[in-house]
Amino acid sequence: MDENNLMLQDFLHMILDKKGSDVYIVPGAKVMAKINDQLEPLSIHKLKLSDCESLIHQIYSLADNRTLDRLAREGDDDFSFGLASFGRFRCNAFKQRGTLAAVLRVVPFQLPDATALHIPEAVLRLSTRKRGMALVTGPAGSGKTTTLACIIDRINQNRSGHIITLEDPIEYIHPHKKCLVTQREVENDTRDFAHALRASLRQAPDVILLGEMRDFETIQTALTAAETGHLLLSTLHTLGASKTIDRIVDVFPAGQQQQVRIQLSMVLQAVVSQQLIPTVDGGIVPAFEVMIVNSAIANMIRENKVQQMDNAIYAGAGDGMISMDNDLLRLYRKKRITRENALLYAINPDVLAKRLAD
Repeated sequence: MDENNLMLQDFLHMILDKKGSDVYIVPGAKVMAKINDQLEPLSIHKLKLSDCESLIHQIYSLADNRTLDRLAREGDDDFSFGLASFGRFRCNAFKQRGTLAAVLRVVPFQLPDATALHIPEAVLRLSTRKRGMALVTGPAGSGKTTTLACIIDRINQNRSGHIITLEDPIEYIHPHKKCLVTQREVENDTRDFAHALRASLRQAPDVILLGEMRDFETIQTALTAAETGHLLLSTLHTLGASKTIDRIVDVFPAGQQQQVRIQLSMVLQAVVSQQLIPTVDGGIVPAFEVMIVNSAIANMIRENKVQQMDNAIYAGAGDGMISMDNDLLRLYRKKRITRENALLYAINPDVLAKRLAD
């Protein structure tokens, strides 16, 4: 590759060949790739400002000649693009220290294989729910979108209905199977999540996938959608069921919070939390917490006793629940992860340390 004439597609080929997840384009650094959660260089030399600008203009030209107006106006821009018979990518372009930079996330053309990704059946069974709200939570980059894509595909394979996805940007493309699937991208197809969600209620949906519950207006509308007999699936950047409940309630004014707890206790079906854990062989593996809302947990939500949820999840294995620390213990005993990483990612590391010593 001639580094005097940097070509974006060369780096995209390299990341796919190496089975990496992200490409970083930042001035003053080499083009970097994240492979098995470790950064590796793709270029020999560090990028000059002109190199970054050239590569970012190439990204925009591949995205159906998308303009840089939003990037110039707001300082960052999210969108996705695909190359025929090659791959799909999600881009976040942004300004840093007055210069342009970008991070590209690899999105496979094919829908993800839940078995290969070790997504438990307890999570996939959420596809059988007909109404209410189910949330997939976890840190950025933990695979929430992929898990939701697997749930949507399971619905699409097994029952008839209308699925609406509202995303920013669209990542996985869902073909029409037993369901009719309409996919809307924020900015390209609609103004914002809240506006699109309100409109979706007039589009005869059976299932709504909301890419992220980001703000008060979107969360408020999502609760209403879940109350009106639809299945609503969404994500939050929280870890653990109790923190997820608190995050939703806390966006509302104090005078409305008890009413929101009552709403949540009636519409929430499940909260799935996930983390990606480094494996002993240099890969990554997901660990899951699954909380299924039964009558006891509904009472905890309603009575603001969310601190008791961890114990309820731990005791609820018969209902399909999985505690994060139990899943980490399982991975450790199968020799997939180290003791150090089990404790690092644990919700209650002191308790888990005693169980690891048994």
